Amino acid sequence: MSVLPTRHRTVTVRGHEIAYREAGAVGAPVLLLLHGFPTSSHMFRDLIPLLADEYRLIAPDHLGFGRSAAPSAADFDYTFAELAALTAEFTEAIGLDRFALYIQDYGSPIGLRLALAHPERVTAIISQNGNAYEEGLGAEAWAPVLALIAERTPETEEPVRAIRSLEGIRWQYETGVPAEYRDLLSPDAWHHDAGLMAREGQDGIQLGLIADYGSNFALYPAFQEYFRASRVPLLAVWGEGDQVFVPAGAEAFRRDLPDAEIHLLPTGHFALETHAPAIAGLIADFLRRRVVTGE
Repeated sequence: MSVLPTRHRTVTVRGHEIAYREAGAVGAPVLLLLHGFPTSSHMFRDLIPLLADEYRLIAPDHLGFGRSAAPSAADFDYTFAELAALTAEFTEAIGLDRFALYIQDYGSPIGLRLALAHPERVTAIISQNGNAYEEGLGAEAWAPVLALIAERTPETEEPVRAIRSLEGIRWQYETGVPAEYRDLLSPDAWHHDAGLMAREGQDGIQLGLIADYGSNFALYPAFQEYFRASRVPLLAVWGEGDQVFVPAGAEAFRRDLPDAEIHLLPTGHFALETHAPAIAGLIADFLRRRVVTGE
């Protein structure tokens, strides 16, 4: 466990304040942590101290999430293309030119779009329930989202709104977590997320992003070609009980990256809530071997 403090900072990108957590020495190898829905850099609160002795950890809150600015959907075009471009500009604003990516949930298409645009910047990818394959989509969890993507109407919007309710967010944390790990889940996590999701303007922000998720499906072939062409070192640490992004999505990486390292853990969608020490150990070992020594 690092004794180095986690600092909570902000930087202005395109006139928007982006909040981020940072720990570790400035000259250390960088790990850029990209969170998913419906959370923020808060999801990395346990991981960051476990790696900060060896790496520089940077965890931004996407625009509209966490402590970052949340302009209304009328004032900002909430699409994954825009969030990825903003993330690239964020890295430039704080002086990052080389980094490994940690991608989870929404962080996956955001990070992989960044990698497509700037492959020379990405040294490795850690995917923690961060999907890039159709077989990774859990059928039941995705049914209301796919209906909204196909046609956005008041009728298709309503079931999707439930996903960001307190009950819907708690479901994402608890589902797939075995009984012996349930008491490691902090209720603070889903109450924290639900409070931020209940802010004014979030309905338009989140419905817009979910409706745009189909644009990521269209890029899956490009993501997979990037894997084949770059041979980027990839570690998948996946909660095997996740019903949003199922384990087949982790196994699929080997189709395009035969040397990908896949670890299925006995937990759910938010694997760091129960397995942060184990994941930190896997990441440190992987980065030392595959990036530092080039194994």
